[in-house]
Amino acid sequence: MAAYTRGMICVISMIERHGFLTTRGCVTVESKRYVRGLRRKPVRVLFPENETGKVVKAPQIQSDEPKIQRETRGRIISAATEHHEEKNSVRTRTDAQSATKHAFTVTKNEVDGLRYERASPGDKRLARLVSVARSRTFRDHQGKILLEGRRLICDALDAGAKPQTVFFSTVDRLRELPLDKLRRATLVKVKFEDIKLWSDVVAPQGVIAIFSRPDPSQLNFASKGHSVPLSLICDNIRDPGNLGTMLRCAAAAGCHNVLLTKGCVDVWEPKVLRAAMGAHFRLPIYPSLDWDDVENHLPKPVTVHVADNYGWVSTRPNCKNMEVDTKLYYDSWAQSPTALVIGGETHGLSLEAVQLAEKTDGHRLFIPVVPDVDSLNSAMAASILLFEGRKQLLKLLQTSGKKRQCKAERQFP
Repeated sequence: MAAYTRGMICVISMIERHGFLTTRGCVTVESKRYVRGLRRKPVRVLFPENETGKVVKAPQIQSDEPKIQRETRGRIISAATEHHEEKNSVRTRTDAQSATKHAFTVTKNEVDGLRYERASPGDKRLARLVSVARSRTFRDHQGKILLEGRRLICDALDAGAKPQTVFFSTVDRLRELPLDKLRRATLVKVKFEDIKLWSDVVAPQGVIAIFSRPDPSQLNFASKGHSVPLSLICDNIRDPGNLGTMLRCAAAAGCHNVLLTKGCVDVWEPKVLRAAMGAHFRLPIYPSLDWDDVENHLPKPVTVHVADNYGWVSTRPNCKNMEVDTKLYYDSWAQSPTALVIGGETHGLSLEAVQLAEKTDGHRLFIPVVPDVDSLNSAMAASILLFEGRKQLLKLLQTSGKKRQCKAERQFP
């Protein structure tokens, strides 16, 4: 009997283990093993074949979660919802404030209706100006020049040069420029420390500009009406300070133009620009010319004279046999359209310059100095000769003007 009882207990245990009897509330049915159609709450219960069609409503599953926990969870969900709505509201207000701030910034970055931008900390455009300023190859390849300082930039704008980019440290510095001529340029506000870092002068003014390299024939020169028929030819001038001073003297003397041979320093070198004090935009300057091109830029007829205050011509072996007469600088030598050749202090005059003077019946102009005194440098010699030539040409023009006036009075009494 005990053995039979243990066997029945094992059978009942196996039945319960394999789920042959299923209890749902008060209903006990014999079921088979089958797959539930839904993973969530069942909406229908499938019964064995002999009880098909009998539908029993699924009982409400009693949650083991206590009522207090359900209420707590509800309050947490409600609080989370309110926090999300409040966060969205704060985000909306922040976006509105950001839009208002952006609109204020756009309005602030204007000067008399002219928009400008502020350079970011990683902006490298100003740093690239160094290559423009110090590399002649880069200037020639890119066709750009660098101008620094209010006066030089204003002279360029007045002459009709085209600005590309202007860097300035303060709005007051920008207002010092003619804003109506900067409409097509990019204006960038940078820190003064950045300009000071890359500037090539001791006391920077806080404004630097990049221009397209101007064509001398396209510029408008204000002093054109005061010029005289006198041209300056710079031959092998290697020192930028001397070249800039010579350009300044040529502009002050009212020269018609300045011609530079290929042996000269770059006319757009920063040191040349500073020494010239805006002369680049007061008279036509033609750089890097061959001697054939030099003759094409001179009027016909013209007389070409060479400066010989160093004894340049007499010390050149190829020039000793040249039949070019020597004349003191204050004698009469500028009596018609004239060109003056100034040679460099190191290499002196070119053979082509002396040949051109001989070809046009020119002279070697000599500036005497007292004994035991070194000769004048090229810039000083150029200033003396150019102003002497201007004086002689103006005197000639006045004399010819009086003669024409007297002749007209005799014809029409």
